[in-house]
Amino acid sequence: MAVPSWLERLRAASKTALVQDGKRKIHYLFEDGKEMAEEYEVKTGQLVSRKWREKNTLGGSGKWQVEVGEPASPLLGVLESELIKESSSNPVFMRKDTLSSFQWRIRNLPYPKEVYSVSVEKEQRCCVIRTTNKKYYKKFPIPDLDRYQLPLDAAALSFTHANNTLIITYQKPKEILAAEEQLQKELKKIKAANNGDGDCKTQ
Repeated sequence: MAVPSWLERLRAASKTALVQDGKRKIHYLFEDGKEMAEEYEVKTGQLVSRKWREKNTLGGSGKWQVEVGEPASPLLGVLESELIKESSSNPVFMRKDTLSSFQWRIRNLPYPKEVYSVSVEKEQRCCVIRTTNKKYYKKFPIPDLDRYQLPLDAAALSFTHANNTLIITYQKPKEILAAEEQLQKELKKIKAANNGDGDCKTQ
């Protein structure tokens, strides 16, 4: 059974918790040097964001890669408005989960719902968005299923379209729901620092 292996990695990681602005922030440091940062709503246990960072070739910290939550703006700073940046009308792809499903939103897609098709590519372990007007194409994996070594299920996938946004939903398999419930119990045991009054580390 492959399910415990990812949970075991999470349990073995060095963890720091912080409660701030109604969110529980957890920082994981894995044995291989990778870092993961997650934010959960304190009241609901809902995952708000997940980011990853690896050491770069020189041994320094690389950039955070967003897996769940708002994509990081590539340009930040006072001069941002004067710099060349992507058109705000380009499609914006982001993941925003619910408690029972993985969910992706692609903003700035004005075409009607019948233009889109969303399918599962089991061999490539990814989902594919296609449009009949050939205006948008996107392949994306579901890293959670890869970590738990679970197959992709076409029946779990659905989509809707509203307000120029394509919303794709993949129902979480029972194995992941059970593992997340277990993890939430463990995360609540970590003594959290409040509003940055010093870090409290725990194993």
